[in-house]
Amino acid sequence: MNFNRNDKCWCGSGVKYKKCHLEFDEKLMELEAKGYIIPSRDIIKNQEQIEGIKKSSAINNGALDVVERSIKEGMSTEEVNKIVHEYTVAQGGIPAPLNYEGFPKSVCTSINDEVCHGIPSEDIILKSGDIINVDVSTICNGYYSDASRMFMIGDVSEEAKKLVEVTKECLYKGIEAAKPWGFLGDIGAVIQEHAEKHGYSVVRDFGGHGVGVEFHEDPFVYHYGKKGEGMVLVPGMIFTIEPMINQGGYGLFIDADNDWTAVTEDCSLSAQWEHTVLITEDGVEILAK
Repeated sequence: MNFNRNDKCWCGSGVKYKKCHLEFDEKLMELEAKGYIIPSRDIIKNQEQIEGIKKSSAINNGALDVVERSIKEGMSTEEVNKIVHEYTVAQGGIPAPLNYEGFPKSVCTSINDEVCHGIPSEDIILKSGDIINVDVSTICNGYYSDASRMFMIGDVSEEAKKLVEVTKECLYKGIEAAKPWGFLGDIGAVIQEHAEKHGYSVVRDFGGHGVGVEFHEDPFVYHYGKKGEGMVLVPGMIFTIEPMINQGGYGLFIDADNDWTAVTEDCSLSAQWEHTVLITEDGVEILAK
């Protein structure tokens, strides 16, 4: 849809187009004419949406903070689920995973060789040496946020500890590479380089995603690839960066018992850290972490 200079801008700001997104759109059209992939308007968030996503993120961060203070050896993953559910609801939010495409719990808890989408259970008890990813997603007033953290339980091996630390480094290198008017491929390239430098592999089957108005939006964020490739990153885009790094190969399978949990094909350890980020005019703002 084309806009006249004096029309109100398509972003919903209420400001005239010429004073809001006209120059922005002209820059995107120039890039598109050169063959670059540009984002559609529906994945560029306006200020009202950004504020709503920030409120959702605050609840999401709080839930993970409570888990961080509480998680320990001898606790069941169902207890982790209860902590997240009760905190989220008490803060006026809704746990986004609950009943999402049939997922039965309010949080994902993935242990050791589980890559993602582990289902909490009273029968799964955390023991010393475990590494666990707790993935929390929140809806607040219709806005979504998403983040995960790794936790090391009791006496963890040096090799497990290194995997967790390098995976977090991969996340932050990816965030540093996410620059306005850069490319999605810049993120994946630096993550892949850092992981493989340490002898690890990057999971191919899952990646980051746009988030905010829906749970999963465009773009898909690859955690491997080449610099200068993929969609152009522009201010107003919000998406997750969530590298899943395996100690062994990147192959995986879905647990036939629940049709959800992804497990490493070679039984090697897997780790993941996830933040929701906003591309700004001059860099990146971390919203959910």
